[in-house]
Amino acid sequence: MKIERFVINHLVKGEDLNHHGTLFAGRGAEWFVEAGFVSAANYLPAKYILCMKIHGMAFKKPVFPGEVIRFSSALVWTGKSRLISHVNATVKGQVAVEGFMTFVYVDDAGKTRPHQMRFEASNPEEEELQKQAQVLTY
Repeated sequence: MKIERFVINHLVKGEDLNHHGTLFAGRGAEWFVEAGFVSAANYLPAKYILCMKIHGMAFKKPVFPGEVIRFSSALVWTGKSRLISHVNATVKGQVAVEGFMTFVYVDDAGKTRPHQMRFEASNPEEEELQKQAQVLTY
């Protein structure tokens, strides 16, 4: 399958801020996982997708109240039952948060099962994301 990006936007409000007046890391992490989950749930039933691990989620710049943060996610690597999503979040075109997360596909008993999906890179950027994601599987 072709790699496809999914986008979620969030307005940063007062309740999303930390004691420095910028986006609270916990809220950013919540939205980060949500965005990654959306990329997996577009292909598989949501009730069978579990977040296993967040890899290297890094905040690159502060996000201020009133700004809109745009999370873009895509499944970039798949194993037998695992799926790795790349997520980046931008504010006014600048990267604010970036990283990867691993999901597993499970059955009704919570045991991993094969999803039978594979994603193909169609440009050098996607090839690089696949290389970075594959390293996370070891």
